[in-house]
Amino acid sequence: MCEDDIHPGLIVDPTVSRRTFGLTVAAVAGIAGAAQATTPVVSRDVDIKTADGVADAVVFHPEGKGPWPAVLIWPDIVSLRPVFREMGRRLAAEGYVVLVPNLYYRTRRAPVVESTFDFANADDRAKLMALRKTVTPDATERDAKTYLAYLDAQPQVDKRRKVGVQGYCMGGALSIITAATVPNRIGAVASFHGGGLATDKPDSPHLLLAKTKAEYLILWAKNDDDKDPNEKVRLKAAMDAAKRPAKIEVYPAAHGWCVKGSQVYDEAQAERAWAELLALYKRTLK
Repeated sequence: MCEDDIHPGLIVDPTVSRRTFGLTVAAVAGIAGAAQATTPVVSRDVDIKTADGVADAVVFHPEGKGPWPAVLIWPDIVSLRPVFREMGRRLAAEGYVVLVPNLYYRTRRAPVVESTFDFANADDRAKLMALRKTVTPDATERDAKTYLAYLDAQPQVDKRRKVGVQGYCMGGALSIITAATVPNRIGAVASFHGGGLATDKPDSPHLLLAKTKAEYLILWAKNDDDKDPNEKVRLKAAMDAAKRPAKIEVYPAAHGWCVKGSQVYDEAQAERAWAELLALYKRTLK
């Protein structure tokens, strides 16, 4: 999941402001000719008691009583920061209750990186990879159960409808684990430039697909695919064997293209991926 050698030269600025992100969204909406007003969104920072401690997270939902379907967002390797808050807010404006947790709550509260982070810097990389090791498959299963229970306890959530889960970078694998952990609740899984989805390891996420009941959207980065062109083939074979509907596509963009603040952010391809995500949720979260 997001190994060291896919990142050299990738610089991430986790301090991207909400205003900057909002202006980008507005500009894209203007280009697309969108005329509808932005839906007011309520947000609150929350602490969620887990089996391993207290997870800091943020939850978003449209103004009003709802209810709306729920979505869990697993952030990328740099975890919860302003850009993922804006993703959560933007998705909530589409009519969802959205939870975005801090991956590394067992070690420290978010943001875990407060200044520009360079994966080419050995010291920066070592600090982050040490945090990454705290997010094990077993820990993810425990967290997934807790986060889904938390969402279902919110009065704004429509518990009659399936839940969506989406992940970026290492969050792609976490999303598949979530779908296998709470299969009766997860109706859709989306992975954006995910890593380690179909490996030769005994705990590879693709081995869990038969336990899931979701529809999948797997969007690969070109440089991830160049590194291992057969991974998408293995994943597709596993999807077919598990009889899971899935769209698996390699985008003409680099690992991290969906996340504003990274050096490889690609606005056009990020918006294309966002449109596919919304279509998936509209179709499946019933």
